Amino acid sequence: MKIKPLGDRVLVQPVEEKEVKKGGIIIPDTAKEKPQEGKVVAVGTGKLDDDGKKIPFNVKKGDRILMPKYGGTEVKIDGKEYQIMREEDILAIIEE
Repeated sequence: MKIKPLGDRVLVQPVEEKEVKKGGIIIPDTAKEKPQEGKVVAVGTGKLDDDGKKIPFNVKKGDRILMPKYGGTEVKIDGKEYQIMREEDILAIIEE
């Protein structure tokens, strides 16, 4: 299934952190923090300004981003978890 976000929305696949072990204790999924890093899977059609011109996106497909812990809307597509959020909610692009 293909999803194309609308407007200034971005489809992000959260990057899961590896299982953390502290002192031999396995931390269950329910106690782990939500991931803050993600990968942009798709971008929307673009936001329009007051004159009807499209405002270009700052992020593009494939970018690694930093996102808020509890931002966006969680969706499941083909068994994988994604988040749909507005571009303005993205905190930063991670560059290497």
